[in-house]
Amino acid sequence: MSKKSRSKLWFLVHSWLALPIWFFVLIVCVTGTLAVVSQEIVWLANPEIRASKPSDEAQLLSYDQVVAAIKQAQPQLIVEQIVRPDESHFALDVDVAYPDGRSVTVYVNPYTGAIQGISPAFNFQAFTRALHGWWLVPFTNGYSWGWYLVSFLGLPLLASLVTGLVVYKRFWKGFLKPTLRFKHGARIFWGDFHRLSGIWSIWFIAVISVTGTWFLIEATLSDNQITISTAPILPVVARENVPVTADATPAPMIGLDEAVKIASQKIPGFDASFVSLPSNAYSHLGIGGRGWYPLMYQTADINPYNGDIAASRLLADRSALEFVTESMRPLHTGDFGGLWIKLIWFFFGLLLSMMVLSGLLIWTKRTALATANALKRSHKPARPVAAPAPAAVLQSEASEGSR
Repeated sequence: MSKKSRSKLWFLVHSWLALPIWFFVLIVCVTGTLAVVSQEIVWLANPEIRASKPSDEAQLLSYDQVVAAIKQAQPQLIVEQIVRPDESHFALDVDVAYPDGRSVTVYVNPYTGAIQGISPAFNFQAFTRALHGWWLVPFTNGYSWGWYLVSFLGLPLLASLVTGLVVYKRFWKGFLKPTLRFKHGARIFWGDFHRLSGIWSIWFIAVISVTGTWFLIEATLSDNQITISTAPILPVVARENVPVTADATPAPMIGLDEAVKIASQKIPGFDASFVSLPSNAYSHLGIGGRGWYPLMYQTADINPYNGDIAASRLLADRSALEFVTESMRPLHTGDFGGLWIKLIWFFFGLLLSMMVLSGLLIWTKRTALATANALKRSHKPARPVAAPAPAAVLQSEASEGSR
């Protein structure tokens, strides 16, 4: 096969990958772009989620102060977990339980401890992420088929990246001499835009396609009860190790701030961003947060009575494979470095959506034109063969007779 034929073959593969499946890809890209900043959109629409400062001198409350403020306002509430969002302009997410068994998440002002509102069970953020991630198909028995459908798109996206780079000869020149022609018609403009946005988004397309493919593998492994986790199973606090008071009730637990201090002293670089309170007298107090590596959480389970660290899950405890796989989700969502990382992911998500749209426009126009030409050729009457002139016939017979 000649070099020119191979080039045409790669171009045909790239073109066939632009089949109408890309309408579905376009919707997934748009919903994913919205999902990246969905929390910020909720922040703009709902003042209850904002961390409003009562004054310029106001300081953030500690975990113990937050619990005390909640108990003072509503003594009947049982605090189960406190989460500090990565971005300081968001209120705390606090899981609480009522005596009647209801469990809800409330927004708590991190400066005053006031409960500002109750988080709905399914808000805009949850909607966009569910629509993008599994098309709202319920998880009935393992992963939903919507999850498989969306995550499978990582494969054609990765294939399109590879074939596009093969088709676009010397694509690296687009970094040095970007071309975007506005005055040569829509076909030329969208072609330039598709190529230009593609080469500037190589890293982003690779990240999204590889992480999306991992989600497909993850679901397959999970539904077949295959695990790669090396996390240990944490035993409960032994009954004989639970101190009791004179009236045979469990002794008071250590404070949350003390537990965070213990974890920070024993785990280098540990920055606690959430605490989970024990659910019963035999449970541990869970503390977690990010360290120097922002793509992964580190956790510590602490004995709530004496402060001993019963178990920890640090970066060094992960296997090489876990270090890669646990980084996939934050890399896919851009949720690991605050607002600026989200805005970068949003911009390139928008660019990827426009690139898919431009590819669809190019493919549709080319396919429509080819179809129209094929229809014209099929309906065009065949040209009749002209009958030979009488003189030519006589001349032919005369020459035959002379032979």
